[in-house]
Amino acid sequence: MAYQGDPSVKGPNYSTERHEAMEEAFENEDYDAWKNLMEGKGRVTEVINADNFAKFAEAHELMEHGDITEAQEIRQELGLGQHNGSMKGMKEMGKGMGRGMNR
Repeated sequence: MAYQGDPSVKGPNYSTERHEAMEEAFENEDYDAWKNLMEGKGRVTEVINADNFAKFAEAHELMEHGDITEAQEIRQELGLGQHNGSMKGMKEMGKGMGRGMNR
């Protein structure tokens, strides 16, 4: 499961079992399973619903295959755009916005 839109980062709730269940939910476009796994955590659960979950699952698949630009376009279309868990926000953290965090 991608953490804040970045598939290379494991989130605080990561476990192998949860990851496999999440992947299955995305593959089967099973919104209810995904919703139960998310337990209402994060802004994404306020934005993603049964009507737009298939599109969100598509973005997840694109991200896993390295199609980051296309995945981000879908995320923005869904209302999961910049600075609220997007890759741009993550990249900016690496460019100095997070300086001093390791002191």
